[in-house]
Amino acid sequence: MANGTNGGELIKLSRASLKLIALRANHFLVDQDAPSNLTRSCDPLTITAIALLVGVLADFIHEGLGHGGACLLVGGKPTLLTSMNFVGDQSGLPRWAFRIEAAGGTIANLLAATLALAKLRRPPSSTHLHYFLWLFAAMNLYVGTGYFLYSGMSNIGDWANVIADWPGYWVWRGLLVLVGGASYFICVRAMLAKAIPLTGGDPAIRYRRANLLMVIPYGAGAILSVVAGALNPDAKALILISAVAASLGGMSGLAWGPQLLRDPQWLASCTPPAAIPRHWGWIAVGFVVAVVFVAVLGPGVKM
Repeated sequence: MANGTNGGELIKLSRASLKLIALRANHFLVDQDAPSNLTRSCDPLTITAIALLVGVLADFIHEGLGHGGACLLVGGKPTLLTSMNFVGDQSGLPRWAFRIEAAGGTIANLLAATLALAKLRRPPSSTHLHYFLWLFAAMNLYVGTGYFLYSGMSNIGDWANVIADWPGYWVWRGLLVLVGGASYFICVRAMLAKAIPLTGGDPAIRYRRANLLMVIPYGAGAILSVVAGALNPDAKALILISAVAASLGGMSGLAWGPQLLRDPQWLASCTPPAAIPRHWGWIAVGFVVAVVFVAVLGPGVKM
């Protein structure tokens, strides 16, 4: 989020939400009716680490490369970068420069997703890298398209700043809601189709596999965003409108998307699910990057 409640209650609300996520994830991790090799072939710790790495990258792409890069492009001066927002000095610049900076985060996420999808046209032989690219594309798409819907409905955030003071303001808000909602749903369906090599096409197991590969990242991303945001002493309100909204709302397609796979006719195939065994390299990189992200961009970097 580019920038021009009560903290205690907000943290309690976030913790309650995260507990519900954890309970749901646990429900899919432990089930006596599931095939015995289902969870063994998908290591939750490795999935969590990859999710943390992707979450950090998507956040930095949005705030640092997107908003920060746009700020420099229009001649502004970066002043602050945190996990939740970017602040630039546009003194003396025309109004359109501020709009470009505000739009930069979403545009950067969508471009990053496009690059990942191009790489997925020829999936890598490494299942871990395949899953990383898939999740990277999904998260960037969901943040990008979700922001249209969020700003249109709430009049908060980047695209509310983009359309501020435009003629026909309410028409633009309505268009943001329509375009955001439709594009988000289309992206969720498209990424589920892209996930078939990972989840398998058998209706009997793909729903549970999809939950393992998607609900865990949803919960990990939410925890990462809220913990990092809580370290920012000057922007407690942003935890609600940026950290919580982006992680719990913007990434919600990871939580509800697998429900679409309950339809036994949709995407059914004989494709076997791919194994994602424990990989200490991915685990080390994911958790180290997450710790650095929280420690550095949680409090924020002044420039």
